Amino acid sequence: MKSLSETWFADGYIDFELKKYTLLAYLQEVNRYFNENKLYPQLSDLIFHYNNLVAFRENKKFLQEHFPKRLTGIQMEKLQLLYEQIVEDDDMMKELESIIHYSAGKMKSTITNGTELYEFIEDKLRISPIGIIPIETNEGYFFLNGGTGKNTRVYQYRLSIFEKHDEKYRSIRTEFIADWQRSIGNTYEHIKSELIRHKKELPNPAVYSIETNLSYPIEETLLPVAKRSLVRYISR
Repeated sequence: MKSLSETWFADGYIDFELKKYTLLAYLQEVNRYFNENKLYPQLSDLIFHYNNLVAFRENKKFLQEHFPKRLTGIQMEKLQLLYEQIVEDDDMMKELESIIHYSAGKMKSTITNGTELYEFIEDKLRISPIGIIPIETNEGYFFLNGGTGKNTRVYQYRLSIFEKHDEKYRSIRTEFIADWQRSIGNTYEHIKSELIRHKKELPNPAVYSIETNLSYPIEETLLPVAKRSLVRYISR
């Protein structure tokens, strides 16, 4: 999917109808993915652009740093381009404010569509520990099973903590290990035992199963939602 530039609303010719057409074409494509039950990266991309609009509207410093600059001359001796910032509150700025107001409303409505789908999927996930969970749960495996089939996707995960604006957040990195077919003799417990036997770096891993009856796309939907749900589950 072709995304918008970070300052698409102020790039090039600032015209309400032109930017409206650009925005609606983008949102139409995002909604097409949502209708196919594909959430990512469309939802995160849309939220990024919405936050950019809000920051632009509310933060004067952001305006000064990110507004496109107009070439006013060339200083040949230093081979530098001289720019003049266009930040006057004139007709162009009023047009820009109209673009931002309209776009933020449209984006927020589409974000609501995406988050409703996200919450529906999250509600249908079932997370369960496999065997005894060790005290250290920042690294381990999870088994993802979507739909009514027996195919199970095995992932290794690692949790880490990072700070942003004086708050701590947990992030998760995952690596696909293999596909397994569950059966009477090939249970989750057996898969866990095989992982421990073949991957010596994690002798006592935390292991979880994440199941849903939904047959949605794995990479674009189930996996991203499962990862975020697992982080919250472990953090509790």
